[in-house]
Amino acid sequence: MDDKITIIEGPPPTFEAIGEAWALGLNESPSLYNVVMTRLRTYNGPGLVERCYRAWHKQDSINLEYRSSDGLTNEAPILAVRTFEIDDGQMLVLWLRLEYEETETETGNDDYNQGSDDDPGDLGL
Repeated sequence: MDDKITIIEGPPPTFEAIGEAWALGLNESPSLYNVVMTRLRTYNGPGLVERCYRAWHKQDSINLEYRSSDGLTNEAPILAVRTFEIDDGQMLVLWLRLEYEETETETGNDDYNQGSDDDPGDLGL
């Protein structure tokens, strides 16, 4: 049974790209995923961290359940967690794995992109 942490109220979480090397190492898998970070206010940060640790200790997964901006319920696996105190209470920081969304990129060589009959190795240099 997958355990989960559910966002009950408030806006959808915002996901931030990360650049820390240790967090990028969490993405070791045969599939492409984005590792992102989100910050959530909570009333029981240490309890939520403990739930994550218990699940990982049993080698189970734990997910964040949230509503996206279109109102659909989504889940994302939690890879790491941290909590700390702020003036208004507690903050929970989650590192999550989201599915990679492919984007089209251009090579920058217009002749090759338009399907010219030239040898692809001949870039006209």
